[in-house]
Formats: sequence, structure tokens, C-alpha cells
Amino acid sequence: MAGEPTTPFPRIPRILVVDDEDINVRFLQDVLTPAGYTELTVTTDPRRAVGLFRDTQPDLILLDLKMPHLNGHEVLALLKQEIPEGAHLPILVLTSDSSAEAKRLALASGAHDFLAKPLSPAEVRLRVRNLLETRFLYLALQEQNRQLEERVRQRTAQLQHRTDELEQARIEILERLARAAEFRDDATGFHTRRVGHVSGLLAETLGVAAPEVELIRRAAPLHDIGKIGIPDAVLLKQGRLSANEVAVMQTHTVIGAEILAGSDVALLHLAQDIALTHHERWDGVGYPNHVAREAIPLVGRIVAVVDVHDALTHSRPYKAAWSHADALAEIGEQAGKQFDPDVVQAFRELCLRTPLDGLQDGAVMVEVPA
Repeated sequence: MAGEPTTPFPRIPRILVVDDEDINVRFLQDVLTPAGYTELTVTTDPRRAVGLFRDTQPDLILLDLKMPHLNGHEVLALLKQEIPEGAHLPILVLTSDSSAEAKRLALASGAHDFLAKPLSPAEVRLRVRNLLETRFLYLALQEQNRQLEERVRQRTAQLQHRTDELEQARIEILERLARAAEFRDDATGFHTRRVGHVSGLLAETLGVAAPEVELIRRAAPLHDIGKIGIPDAVLLKQGRLSANEVAVMQTHTVIGAEILAGSDVALLHLAQDIALTHHERWDGVGYPNHVAREAIPLVGRIVAVVDVHDALTHSRPYKAAWSHADALAEIGEQAGKQFDPDVVQAFRELCLRTPLDGLQDGAVMVEVPA
């Protein structure tokens, strides 16, 4: 329907615009209001940004960088103190300064995406829609998680004997979370299932107890859930990523951990550890926290190996699939550097008894609930 956002939201999104130029503010109003974004709060005085944030609780902030009194980086630093930990509030920076240093500082302060001035109406609407879609998906998942945990608490108190039903409720939220992530980055939707299946086998090879193996098998498919918060322009880019785009992509580990945080369910605790640490490296130069060796949880070290092997041995639009032998050789080469040597050795043993080179799309559908 004309006059409404092209993507339906559960309510009209609240947007805060901070730009010292009247012409820029009027431009954004003229671009966004006809598209249905009528809950716009604007200011040309960056000193009012924090107060307006508190008053309006926006779903999206559009922020200029070069402003008098307070520049955009200073506003970001003040907003960072106001935004609750674990909240996913997208901030779109509008700037005529396209330098790498400006973008790096903005990302470090909490920005999620950039638009270079002069602004294109179509690109403004597209970026705003994409960031708001991510915002509302995050809120929906957060509310779903809260409701599920509340139901679990109620049923545990009232109906202790219905443990099977409660377990199914826990599985349902995992399935929903996994589906939200896997189809955004993997056209087949099977990468996460394979990673979960093989991570369970590898944990078993390492001597992990059977109940923990089952938890790992169910939690590992959520390793990349944070990619729902990465802009399409970065996540779906066909060519090599720039340094700034790499920095944006790496935030998927933190976003994923935030989405999975705060649960009383052991499965989600484990999934949070995996999401946060599966790109850490044995030598300490991974991300996001540069932890090393045994400081990385074992589940993170397990999924790191399995995720890389699966990525190497399956084709993507930007690369051909490697052979199983070549991928295994590369993983062996990275033992003691990128990967835990003991986990690599267990993976070799697993490959000797299990034909992972034959594990194709759909092969583990029976193993992991779909």
C-alpha cells in the first residue's frame, strides 16, 4: 500500500536523525516519510542526541560525522553509554569523509553501516529497510526466547513429569534461530546442519561424554547466527572484502553471542560460547577477543575445524570446492597455528573411519531436526 514501508514491520519504526545541516535533514524527511517512516525525530544540534535518544528509544539512528560542538564519533561514544548491553540498535553513519580511519573509528564506537554523501534516495531507503529488518528480527527472536524461557519455567514448576515436551520447546527455538541464519548466507541451507553433525562426531572422537556430544550437535548449527546482523552489501559481496568490510563481517561473532545470551537453557549457553569463539585461533590472533590455546572453549576449537573443512569442501559463488584431501592437508598445516593440534589429530582419526568427503547437501537431514 502506498505510504507504508516496503517491508512490513510489527509497528512503525522510530528513527532518530542527527545532522547539523538543515538541507540534509529535510532531504531525509522527504525520502523516508513517503515510504511510511513517519516516526522521525530530527535534530541539527548533536548536543541534543542523547536526550532525544532517551525520549524516543529509536529503532535506528542516522548520524552525521562532521558536526560542530560534538562530532559524530563523540556522539557515538555518548550513545554507547546509553544503549543497553546486548541490545541490537543499528546506527547508520552519513558522512562525506570516506577515509578508512573515519570508518574504523565509527565501527569501533558502535556504527553498523555507512552511506557516503551526497546521498542517493534509493540507497537511503534500501539501507534503512535492511537495518530495520535486522532490528525487528532481533527483537522478535529476543522476545521469542524470553517467552520460551518463561514457558519452560512455568512448565517445570507445574508439570515436572512433562520433560519431553519441555525439551521439544527448547529444540523449537534452536530450529527457528538456525533457519533465520542459514538461508541468509548459504543458498542450500545445509552448511549449518553438516557443521552440527560433524562437530558431534568430532566431540565423540575427542572423548566428550555422550550428553555433551548431543548438546554440541544441536548447538553447533547456531555458530553463524550473528550473520543476520551483517549488511547484505558485505555478507553477499562476490569479490574480496575491504579492510572495513572485514571488520564489519567479524562482528557476526559478537552479534551471535548477544542474540544467544541471557538464557537459562544449557543448550543456548553452549551455543553462545560457540558463536563467540569459533573464529578465535590457537595462536591468539583470531577474533573477536584474541584469546589463545585452552582459553578458547573446547566447543569453539571443535567448530573452528569443522566449519573451515566444510567451507573448503563445498562450492560457493566465489570459489570452487576443494577436494577432501586438499582440505585435510590445509587443516593439518594450520595445526598449532589456527587450530588446536589435538582437535586436528582427532579430526584426522574421524576422517579415517567416516567418509566426510561423501557428506553432501541433505546427507545429514535425518541426523539434525529440520
